[in-house]
Amino acid sequence: MEQLSLFDDRKTHAPLASRLRPESLEEYVGQKHLLGPGKILRQLIDRDQISSMIFWGPPGVGKTTLARIIARKTKAQFIEFSAVTSGIKEVRAVMEKAEESRKVGQRTLLFTDEIHRFNKAQQDAFLPFVEKGSIILVGATTENPSFEINSALLSRCKVFVLKALEESDLTEMLNHALTSPKGLGDMQIEIGQEEIGAIARFANGDARTALNTLEMAVLNGEVAPDGTVHVTDAVLAECMNRRSLLYDKNGDEHYNLISALHKSMRNSDPDAAVYWLCRMLDGGEDPLYIARRLVRFASEDIGMADSNALQVAVAAYQACHFLGMPECDVHLTHAVVYLSMTAKSNSLYMACESAKHDVKTLPADPVPLHIRNAPTKLMKDLDYGRGYQYAHNTEEKLTRMTCLPDSLQGKRYYIPGTHGNEKKAKEKLDKILAWKAAEPKSPKGTEE
Repeated sequence: MEQLSLFDDRKTHAPLASRLRPESLEEYVGQKHLLGPGKILRQLIDRDQISSMIFWGPPGVGKTTLARIIARKTKAQFIEFSAVTSGIKEVRAVMEKAEESRKVGQRTLLFTDEIHRFNKAQQDAFLPFVEKGSIILVGATTENPSFEINSALLSRCKVFVLKALEESDLTEMLNHALTSPKGLGDMQIEIGQEEIGAIARFANGDARTALNTLEMAVLNGEVAPDGTVHVTDAVLAECMNRRSLLYDKNGDEHYNLISALHKSMRNSDPDAAVYWLCRMLDGGEDPLYIARRLVRFASEDIGMADSNALQVAVAAYQACHFLGMPECDVHLTHAVVYLSMTAKSNSLYMACESAKHDVKTLPADPVPLHIRNAPTKLMKDLDYGRGYQYAHNTEEKLTRMTCLPDSLQGKRYYIPGTHGNEKKAKEKLDKILAWKAAEPKSPKGTEE
Protein backbone atom coordinates (compact mmCIF):
# COMPACT_ATOMS: atom_id res chain seq x y z
CA MET A 1 0.00 0.00 0.00
CA GLU A 2 1.17 3.53 -0.73
CA GLN A 3 0.36 6.66 1.20
CA LEU A 4 -1.40 9.50 -0.58
CA SER A 5 0.91 12.49 -0.76
CA LEU A 6 -0.17 15.76 0.76
CA PHE A 7 1.00 17.33 -2.49
CA ASP A 8 -0.99 15.05 -4.80
CA ASP A 9 -1.92 17.17 -7.79
CA ARG A 10 -5.48 15.89 -7.70
CA LYS A 11 -6.09 18.12 -4.69
CA THR A 12 -6.14 21.88 -4.52
CA HIS A 13 -4.08 23.69 -1.94
CA ALA A 14 -7.14 25.14 -0.22
CA PRO A 15 -8.25 23.22 2.89
CA LEU A 16 -11.36 21.10 2.54
CA ALA A 17 -13.28 23.33 4.95
CA SER A 18 -12.60 26.36 2.73
CA ARG A 19 -13.51 24.58 -0.51
CA LEU A 20 -16.83 23.41 0.94
CA ARG A 21 -17.86 26.71 2.52
CA PRO A 22 -21.59 27.11 1.69
CA GLU A 23 -22.53 29.94 -0.64
CA SER A 24 -26.28 29.94 -0.06
CA LEU A 25 -28.78 29.22 2.69
CA GLU A 26 -29.77 26.06 0.87
CA GLU A 27 -26.23 24.70 1.28
CA TYR A 28 -25.89 25.92 4.87
CA VAL A 29 -25.95 23.20 7.53
CA GLY A 30 -27.41 23.62 11.01
CA GLN A 31 -28.95 26.58 12.91
CA LYS A 32 -32.48 25.56 11.98
CA HIS A 33 -33.75 27.47 15.01
CA LEU A 34 -32.67 30.65 13.20
CA LEU A 35 -32.81 29.75 9.51
CA GLY A 36 -35.65 27.26 9.28
CA PRO A 37 -38.89 28.16 7.42
CA GLY A 38 -40.59 31.11 9.05
CA LYS A 39 -37.74 31.83 11.50
CA ILE A 40 -36.95 35.49 12.09
CA LEU A 41 -33.37 35.55 10.76
CA ARG A 42 -34.37 33.63 7.64
CA GLN A 43 -37.13 36.16 6.95
CA LEU A 44 -34.82 39.13 7.50
CA ILE A 45 -32.29 37.69 5.03
CA ASP A 46 -34.90 36.75 2.41
CA ARG A 47 -36.46 40.22 2.60
CA ASP A 48 -33.10 42.00 2.65
CA GLN A 49 -34.10 43.75 5.88
CA ILE A 50 -30.89 43.09 7.75
CA SER A 51 -30.14 45.33 10.74
CA SER A 52 -27.07 45.41 12.95
CA MET A 53 -26.57 42.06 14.70
CA ILE A 54 -24.12 39.92 16.61
CA PHE A 55 -23.61 36.21 15.92
CA TRP A 56 -22.57 34.51 19.17
CA GLY A 57 -21.52 30.87 19.19
CA PRO A 58 -18.65 28.41 19.57
CA PRO A 59 -15.99 27.98 16.87
CA GLY A 60 -16.84 26.21 13.64
CA VAL A 61 -20.63 26.63 13.65
CA GLY A 62 -20.88 28.93 10.62
CA LYS A 63 -20.80 32.52 11.91
CA THR A 64 -18.48 33.83 9.20
CA THR A 65 -20.13 31.69 6.53
CA LEU A 66 -23.55 33.05 7.42
CA ALA A 67 -22.27 36.62 7.21
CA ARG A 68 -20.89 35.97 3.73
CA ILE A 69 -24.18 34.43 2.62
CA ILE A 70 -25.96 37.54 3.87
CA ALA A 71 -23.47 39.65 1.90
CA ARG A 72 -24.42 37.83 -1.31
CA LYS A 73 -28.14 38.30 -0.63
CA THR A 74 -28.11 41.93 0.38
CA LYS A 75 -27.98 44.95 -1.88
CA ALA A 76 -25.63 46.66 0.55
CA GLN A 77 -21.94 47.18 -0.07
CA PHE A 78 -20.06 44.49 1.85
CA ILE A 79 -16.86 45.12 3.80
CA GLU A 80 -15.12 42.51 5.93
CA PHE A 81 -12.27 42.88 8.35
CA SER A 82 -10.96 41.16 11.43
CA ALA A 83 -10.60 42.64 14.89
CA VAL A 84 -7.28 40.81 15.14
CA THR A 85 -5.58 42.78 12.36
CA SER A 86 -7.56 46.05 12.23
CA GLY A 87 -6.85 49.02 14.47
CA ILE A 88 -8.75 52.22 15.25
CA LYS A 89 -7.28 53.91 12.16
CA GLU A 90 -8.73 51.24 9.84
CA VAL A 91 -12.08 51.39 11.64
CA ARG A 92 -12.37 55.15 11.17
CA ALA A 93 -11.36 54.94 7.51
CA VAL A 94 -14.08 52.39 6.84
CA MET A 95 -16.63 54.46 8.78
CA GLU A 96 -15.85 57.57 6.72
CA LYS A 97 -16.22 55.64 3.49
CA ALA A 98 -19.52 54.19 4.70
CA GLU A 99 -20.79 57.66 5.60
CA GLU A 100 -20.00 58.91 2.08
CA SER A 101 -21.89 55.95 0.62
CA ARG A 102 -24.87 56.65 2.88
CA LYS A 103 -25.15 60.18 1.52
CA VAL A 104 -25.68 58.77 -1.96
CA GLY A 105 -28.17 56.15 -0.78
CA GLN A 106 -25.80 53.15 -0.61
CA ARG A 107 -25.92 50.97 2.49
CA THR A 108 -22.75 49.35 3.85
CA LEU A 109 -22.76 45.98 5.57
CA LEU A 110 -19.66 45.68 7.73
CA PHE A 111 -18.77 42.21 8.94
CA THR A 112 -16.34 42.10 11.86
CA ASP A 113 -14.97 38.72 12.88
CA GLU A 114 -13.95 38.25 16.52
CA ILE A 115 -15.53 41.56 17.44
CA HIS A 116 -14.86 40.85 21.13
CA ARG A 117 -11.17 41.52 20.43
CA PHE A 118 -11.87 45.19 19.72
CA ASN A 119 -11.12 47.42 22.70
CA LYS A 120 -13.60 49.97 24.04
CA ALA A 121 -12.27 52.82 21.89
CA GLN A 122 -12.56 50.76 18.71
CA GLN A 123 -16.08 49.63 19.59
CA ASP A 124 -17.06 53.21 20.42
CA ALA A 125 -15.93 54.25 16.94
CA PHE A 126 -18.72 52.12 15.46
CA LEU A 127 -21.46 53.59 17.60
CA PRO A 128 -22.35 56.90 15.88
CA PHE A 129 -22.32 55.26 12.45
CA VAL A 130 -24.55 52.41 13.60
CA GLU A 131 -26.94 54.97 15.10
CA LYS A 132 -27.07 57.02 11.88
CA GLY A 133 -27.47 53.93 9.75
CA SER A 134 -24.24 54.52 7.87
CA ILE A 135 -23.34 50.89 8.45
CA ILE A 136 -25.12 47.63 9.17
CA LEU A 137 -22.79 45.99 11.66
CA VAL A 138 -22.62 42.21 11.69
CA GLY A 139 -20.21 40.96 14.33
CA ALA A 140 -19.13 37.41 15.15
CA THR A 141 -17.88 36.33 18.55
CA THR A 142 -17.20 33.22 20.56
CA GLU A 143 -17.42 35.23 23.79
CA ASN A 144 -20.50 36.29 25.74
CA PRO A 145 -21.51 39.67 24.25
CA SER A 146 -22.89 40.77 27.63
CA PHE A 147 -19.33 40.94 28.92
CA GLU A 148 -17.27 41.67 25.80
CA ILE A 149 -19.34 44.19 23.81
CA ASN A 150 -19.92 47.75 24.99
CA SER A 151 -23.45 48.04 26.36
CA ALA A 152 -24.25 51.06 24.17
CA LEU A 153 -23.24 49.19 21.02
CA LEU A 154 -24.85 45.94 22.15
CA SER A 155 -28.18 47.68 22.77
CA ARG A 156 -28.28 48.63 19.07
CA CYS A 157 -27.62 45.09 17.82
CA LYS A 158 -29.79 42.01 17.77
CA VAL A 159 -27.93 39.02 19.23
CA PHE A 160 -28.44 35.66 17.50
CA VAL A 161 -27.09 32.62 19.33
CA LEU A 162 -25.61 29.98 17.01
CA LYS A 163 -25.51 26.51 18.51
CA ALA A 164 -22.92 23.75 18.21
CA LEU A 165 -23.87 21.57 15.24
CA GLU A 166 -25.73 18.36 15.92
CA GLU A 167 -24.02 15.06 15.18
CA SER A 168 -26.56 14.47 12.41
CA ASP A 169 -25.66 17.84 10.84
CA LEU A 170 -21.98 16.95 10.85
CA THR A 171 -22.64 13.48 9.44
CA GLU A 172 -24.63 15.03 6.58
CA MET A 173 -21.85 17.52 5.92
CA LEU A 174 -19.13 14.85 5.93
CA ASN A 175 -21.02 12.64 3.51
CA HIS A 176 -21.51 15.66 1.25
CA ALA A 177 -17.75 16.33 1.40
CA LEU A 178 -17.06 12.80 0.14
CA THR A 179 -19.25 13.25 -2.96
CA SER A 180 -19.01 16.96 -3.80
CA PRO A 181 -16.77 17.96 -6.74
CA LYS A 182 -15.61 20.88 -4.58
CA GLY A 183 -14.62 18.42 -1.88
CA LEU A 184 -13.37 14.86 -2.26
CA GLY A 185 -15.81 13.75 -4.93
CA ASP A 186 -13.09 13.19 -7.54
CA MET A 187 -11.45 10.53 -5.35
CA GLN A 188 -12.39 6.93 -4.65
CA ILE A 189 -12.62 6.81 -0.87
CA GLU A 190 -13.61 3.84 1.22
CA ILE A 191 -14.82 4.88 4.65
CA GLY A 192 -17.70 3.43 6.63
CA GLN A 193 -20.59 5.28 8.25
CA GLU A 194 -19.30 4.14 11.62
CA GLU A 195 -16.06 6.03 10.96
CA ILE A 196 -18.03 9.05 9.70
CA GLY A 197 -20.02 8.99 12.94
CA ALA A 198 -16.82 8.78 14.97
CA ILE A 199 -15.48 11.91 13.25
CA ALA A 200 -18.78 13.72 13.87
CA ARG A 201 -18.67 12.87 17.57
CA PHE A 202 -15.01 13.82 17.81
CA ALA A 203 -15.70 17.23 16.25
CA ASN A 204 -18.07 18.10 19.10
CA GLY A 205 -20.24 20.45 17.07
CA ASP A 206 -17.40 22.11 15.15
CA ALA A 207 -17.74 21.82 11.35
CA ARG A 208 -14.18 22.95 10.72
CA THR A 209 -12.78 20.29 13.04
CA ALA A 210 -14.93 17.63 11.37
CA LEU A 211 -13.79 18.52 7.84
CA ASN A 212 -10.15 18.94 8.85
CA THR A 213 -10.20 15.54 10.53
CA LEU A 214 -11.79 13.88 7.50
CA GLU A 215 -9.25 15.50 5.19
CA MET A 216 -6.35 14.39 7.38
CA ALA A 217 -7.71 10.85 7.50
CA VAL A 218 -8.07 10.70 3.71
CA LEU A 219 -4.63 12.19 3.05
CA ASN A 220 -3.10 9.60 5.38
CA GLY A 221 -5.23 6.72 4.16
CA GLU A 222 -3.90 3.58 2.55
CA VAL A 223 -4.02 3.78 -1.26
CA ALA A 224 -4.75 0.57 -3.16
CA PRO A 225 -3.28 -0.14 -6.63
CA ASP A 226 -6.54 0.96 -8.25
CA GLY A 227 -6.28 4.36 -6.50
CA THR A 228 -8.94 3.73 -3.88
CA VAL A 229 -8.14 5.37 -0.55
CA HIS A 230 -8.95 3.19 2.46
CA VAL A 231 -9.51 5.08 5.71
CA THR A 232 -8.75 2.45 8.34
CA ASP A 233 -9.61 2.55 12.03
CA ALA A 234 -5.90 2.82 12.82
CA VAL A 235 -5.47 5.91 10.63
CA LEU A 236 -8.62 7.48 12.04
CA ALA A 237 -7.50 6.80 15.60
CA GLU A 238 -4.17 8.49 14.87
CA CYS A 239 -5.95 11.54 13.46
CA MET A 240 -8.12 11.74 16.57
CA ASN A 241 -5.45 10.98 19.14
CA ARG A 242 -6.24 14.14 21.06
CA ARG A 243 -9.72 14.87 22.25
CA SER A 244 -10.84 18.25 20.90
CA LEU A 245 -13.64 19.29 23.22
CA LEU A 246 -14.98 22.81 22.93
CA TYR A 247 -13.00 24.56 25.62
CA ASP A 248 -11.22 27.87 25.90
CA LYS A 249 -9.54 28.51 29.24
CA ASN A 250 -10.16 32.24 28.85
CA GLY A 251 -13.51 32.01 27.11
CA ASP A 252 -17.18 31.64 27.83
CA GLU A 253 -17.09 27.83 27.94
CA HIS A 254 -14.51 28.04 30.71
CA TYR A 255 -17.08 29.78 32.91
CA ASN A 256 -19.91 27.50 31.77
CA LEU A 257 -18.00 24.40 32.87
CA ILE A 258 -16.85 25.73 36.24
CA SER A 259 -20.44 26.84 36.83
CA ALA A 260 -21.65 23.33 35.99
CA LEU A 261 -19.13 21.82 38.41
CA HIS A 262 -20.03 24.25 41.19
CA LYS A 263 -23.78 23.78 40.82
CA SER A 264 -23.51 20.00 40.58
CA MET A 265 -21.63 19.90 43.90
CA ARG A 266 -24.12 22.32 45.45
CA ASN A 267 -26.93 19.99 44.35
CA SER A 268 -25.13 16.99 45.94
CA ASP A 269 -24.71 15.26 42.58
CA PRO A 270 -21.25 13.62 42.66
CA ASP A 271 -21.66 11.89 39.29
CA ALA A 272 -22.33 15.14 37.44
CA ALA A 273 -19.63 16.92 39.41
CA VAL A 274 -16.97 14.33 38.49
CA TYR A 275 -18.05 14.49 34.84
CA TRP A 276 -17.69 18.28 34.64
CA LEU A 277 -14.37 18.05 36.49
CA CYS A 278 -13.04 15.61 33.90
CA ARG A 279 -14.36 17.78 31.05
CA MET A 280 -12.33 20.69 32.37
CA LEU A 281 -9.19 18.63 32.89
CA ASP A 282 -9.52 17.06 29.44
CA GLY A 283 -9.80 20.51 27.93
CA GLY A 284 -6.47 21.50 29.47
CA GLU A 285 -7.70 23.47 32.48
CA ASP A 286 -5.11 24.25 35.15
CA PRO A 287 -5.83 21.84 38.04
CA LEU A 288 -4.77 24.53 40.52
CA TYR A 289 -7.54 26.79 39.20
CA ILE A 290 -10.09 24.03 39.85
CA ALA A 291 -8.60 23.40 43.29
CA ARG A 292 -8.91 27.10 44.16
CA ARG A 293 -12.58 27.02 43.20
CA LEU A 294 -13.09 24.00 45.46
CA VAL A 295 -11.53 25.93 48.36
CA ARG A 296 -14.00 28.74 47.75
CA PHE A 297 -16.90 26.28 47.50
CA ALA A 298 -15.96 24.68 50.83
CA SER A 299 -16.78 27.90 52.68
CA GLU A 300 -19.39 29.40 50.36
CA ASP A 301 -21.67 26.38 50.10
CA ILE A 302 -20.69 24.18 53.07
CA GLY A 303 -19.16 26.37 55.72
CA MET A 304 -20.00 25.49 59.32
CA ALA A 305 -22.11 22.53 58.25
CA ASP A 306 -18.79 20.67 57.81
CA SER A 307 -15.68 22.71 58.54
CA ASN A 308 -13.61 19.68 57.55
CA ALA A 309 -14.59 20.41 53.93
CA LEU A 310 -12.20 23.36 53.88
CA GLN A 311 -9.36 21.12 55.04
CA VAL A 312 -10.16 18.59 52.32
CA ALA A 313 -10.22 21.31 49.65
CA VAL A 314 -6.95 22.87 50.81
CA ALA A 315 -5.34 19.41 50.95
CA ALA A 316 -6.49 18.78 47.37
CA TYR A 317 -4.88 22.06 46.30
CA GLN A 318 -1.62 21.05 47.96
CA ALA A 319 -1.75 17.61 46.30
CA CYS A 320 -2.26 19.27 42.90
CA HIS A 321 0.69 21.55 43.59
CA PHE A 322 2.91 18.61 44.59
CA LEU A 323 1.98 16.23 41.79
CA GLY A 324 0.46 18.14 38.90
CA MET A 325 -1.36 16.42 36.04
CA PRO A 326 -2.17 13.67 35.34
CA GLU A 327 -1.66 12.19 38.83
CA CYS A 328 -3.61 14.88 40.70
CA ASP A 329 -6.86 14.11 38.91
CA VAL A 330 -7.79 11.53 41.55
CA HIS A 331 -7.18 14.05 44.36
CA LEU A 332 -9.49 16.53 42.71
CA THR A 333 -12.05 13.74 42.30
CA HIS A 334 -11.68 12.94 46.01
CA ALA A 335 -12.40 16.54 46.96
CA VAL A 336 -15.24 16.97 44.46
CA VAL A 337 -17.04 13.84 45.71
CA TYR A 338 -16.53 14.83 49.36
CA LEU A 339 -17.83 18.35 48.76
CA SER A 340 -20.79 16.98 46.81
CA MET A 341 -21.79 14.50 49.50
CA THR A 342 -21.35 16.49 52.71
CA ALA A 343 -23.93 18.75 54.39
CA LYS A 344 -24.50 22.15 52.80
CA SER A 345 -24.96 25.63 54.19
CA ASN A 346 -24.56 29.07 52.64
CA SER A 347 -24.85 30.88 55.99
CA LEU A 348 -21.25 32.11 55.91
CA TYR A 349 -21.67 33.42 52.37
CA MET A 350 -24.90 35.22 53.29
CA ALA A 351 -23.31 36.69 56.42
CA CYS A 352 -20.37 37.99 54.39
CA GLU A 353 -22.55 39.45 51.64
CA SER A 354 -24.90 41.13 54.13
CA ALA A 355 -22.02 42.69 56.04
CA LYS A 356 -20.34 43.83 52.80
CA HIS A 357 -23.59 45.49 51.75
CA ASP A 358 -23.82 47.42 55.01
CA VAL A 359 -20.15 48.42 54.82
CA LYS A 360 -20.68 49.85 51.33
CA THR A 361 -24.04 51.55 51.88
CA LEU A 362 -24.12 52.70 55.51
CA PRO A 363 -22.05 55.43 57.17
CA ALA A 364 -18.71 54.21 58.49
CA ASP A 365 -19.45 54.51 62.21
CA PRO A 366 -16.44 54.80 64.52
CA VAL A 367 -15.30 51.84 66.57
CA PRO A 368 -16.98 52.03 70.00
CA LEU A 369 -14.55 53.44 72.57
CA HIS A 370 -14.79 50.48 74.93
CA ILE A 371 -13.38 48.00 72.37
CA ARG A 372 -10.58 50.27 71.16
CA ASN A 373 -7.03 49.42 72.11
CA ALA A 374 -5.20 51.91 74.34
CA PRO A 375 -1.44 51.33 74.15
CA THR A 376 -0.58 54.99 75.05
CA LYS A 377 -1.49 57.35 77.90
CA LEU A 378 -3.09 59.78 75.46
CA MET A 379 -5.44 57.07 74.21
CA LYS A 380 -6.38 56.14 77.77
CA ASP A 381 -7.04 59.81 78.54
CA LEU A 382 -9.38 59.85 75.54
CA ASP A 383 -11.31 56.90 77.07
CA TYR A 384 -10.01 54.31 74.62
CA GLY A 385 -10.79 50.91 76.18
CA ARG A 386 -12.78 52.37 79.10
CA GLY A 387 -15.59 49.97 80.01
CA TYR A 388 -14.10 46.97 78.21
CA GLN A 389 -15.22 43.65 79.73
CA TYR A 390 -12.72 40.78 79.59
CA ALA A 391 -14.73 37.61 78.84
CA HIS A 392 -12.10 35.33 80.36
CA ASN A 393 -12.68 36.92 83.76
CA THR A 394 -16.24 35.60 83.86
CA GLU A 395 -17.49 32.15 84.78
CA GLU A 396 -19.51 31.89 81.54
CA LYS A 397 -16.64 33.23 79.38
CA LEU A 398 -19.25 35.74 78.13
CA THR A 399 -20.20 39.35 78.79
CA ARG A 400 -23.16 41.47 77.77
CA MET A 401 -20.85 44.07 76.28
CA THR A 402 -21.91 45.26 72.82
CA CYS A 403 -19.34 45.23 70.01
CA LEU A 404 -21.23 46.66 67.03
CA PRO A 405 -21.58 50.41 66.41
CA ASP A 406 -24.65 51.97 68.00
CA SER A 407 -26.42 52.28 64.64
CA LEU A 408 -26.17 48.51 64.12
CA GLN A 409 -27.17 47.29 67.57
CA GLY A 410 -29.11 44.03 67.30
CA LYS A 411 -28.03 43.44 63.68
CA ARG A 412 -27.56 39.76 62.79
CA TYR A 413 -25.27 38.70 59.96
CA TYR A 414 -24.52 35.07 60.71
CA ILE A 415 -27.77 33.09 60.78
CA PRO A 416 -26.71 29.45 61.15
CA GLY A 417 -28.62 26.69 59.44
CA THR A 418 -29.60 23.30 60.79
CA HIS A 419 -27.70 20.92 58.47
CA GLY A 420 -24.71 18.88 59.53
CA ASN A 421 -22.48 20.27 62.25
CA GLU A 422 -23.97 23.74 61.85
CA LYS A 423 -26.93 22.52 63.88
CA LYS A 424 -24.59 22.43 66.89
CA ALA A 425 -23.32 25.93 66.06
CA LYS A 426 -26.92 27.15 65.89
CA GLU A 427 -27.77 25.63 69.25
CA LYS A 428 -24.70 27.22 70.83
CA LEU A 429 -25.35 30.66 69.32
CA ASP A 430 -29.01 30.51 70.36
CA LYS A 431 -27.88 29.87 73.98
CA ILE A 432 -25.40 32.76 73.82
CA LEU A 433 -28.02 35.16 72.49
CA ALA A 434 -30.58 33.98 75.05
CA TRP A 435 -28.07 34.48 77.89
CA LYS A 436 -27.24 37.99 76.70
CA ALA A 437 -30.92 38.87 76.46
CA ALA A 438 -31.89 37.32 79.81
CA GLU A 439 -31.03 40.35 81.96
CA PRO A 440 -30.96 44.08 81.32
CA LYS A 441 -27.59 45.04 79.95
CA SER A 442 -25.34 46.11 82.78
CA PRO A 443 -23.12 49.21 82.53
CA LYS A 444 -20.23 48.85 80.22
CA GLY A 445 -18.45 46.82 82.92
CA THR A 446 -15.04 47.14 84.40
CA GLU A 447 -11.76 47.55 82.64
CA GLU A 448 -9.43 44.63 82.16
